[in-house]
This record gives sequence, structure tokens and C-alpha cells, in this order.
Amino acid sequence: MTAAAPTWPDDIFRELLAAGVRQVAYVPDSGHARLIEMCHADPSVRAVTLTSEEEGVALLAGAWLGGERGALLMQSSGVGNCVNMLSLTRTCRFPLLIVATMRGEEGEINPWQLPMGRITAAALGLAGVAVHRADEAAKVGAAVAEAARAAFAGPAAAAVLIAQRVIGVKAFED
Repeated sequence: MTAAAPTWPDDIFRELLAAGVRQVAYVPDSGHARLIEMCHADPSVRAVTLTSEEEGVALLAGAWLGGERGALLMQSSGVGNCVNMLSLTRTCRFPLLIVATMRGEEGEINPWQLPMGRITAAALGLAGVAVHRADEAAKVGAAVAEAARAAFAGPAAAAVLIAQRVIGVKAFED
């Protein structure tokens, strides 16, 4: 018997559409794979593949200037790549909605994920980003809805950190 697919990516997608998000920037991430597929499948959403997460900050600043709302999908390790670019949100006063899947938390076996996983929330907070955390699958949609309200009403930067226990711990084969 195959396990049912998690529904939290559907909850995120529904909340992004409800918030008027029309551009989704992302660096490919298996934790966001289902959500990314949904974004590509919906003709009302422009899904843009990035080579690095900080490109997404600039892309979404341009989207806002062009009259569209966007969201940036990444893994927690990508937050470290964006720290300098996050200053743009405060200086230029545009909204930034980040949805990050966490790595480096309980059960992580990849030592490269541990350092950023431990400081993701603090790094975002120091950069002026309001941090919302979803530790249970049932709470992911509500966290995204609240972060979207905060980001687009501000305008400000807000992030949802989806706990590693929600996305599952990656197993690597020998």
C-alpha cells in the first residue's frame, strides 16, 4: 500500500492563490516538489526557476513594481544565500513572502544542513523578516495565510518555516 501524498502543499498553493500571488520563484527543492508542480500546472501562476535564492528577492521586487504579487520558495539553507539581499525589502519597501522547508533539524543526517538549519529563524529575524513557523502539517496553510497578510499589507517581509518533521527527513542510500 502506497502512503497518501501530504496535503500541506495543496494548502500552501490554495493560500498563495487566495493572496493574489501570480509569480513564484524557486530553487528546485524536493520538499517543495509537489507545490512547484502545481505552480507550473496553473496558467494563472508564473513559476520561475532560479539558480540562487537571492535572485528571487530581486525578481519579486520587480514583480511588485510591475503590479504582481509573488512568493519565494526555498530550503532553509537558501536563507543564508539571501541575507544581504533581504535589506532591499526594508530599504525599497516592497513585500516579500518566503516559504522555506527546513533542514538541519531533528533527524537530519546531512552535516552540511546543520549550521543554517540552526540559525534560519534568527538570521531572518535579524534581517527584519517576520518569521512564522509551521510545526504540524495541519497548520501550514494558516501560517502561509498569516505571513501573506503580513507581507502584502505592510509591505514587509515575512517567512514561513515548515518544520523538517512536516516535510520528512531525507534518507540517502549508500
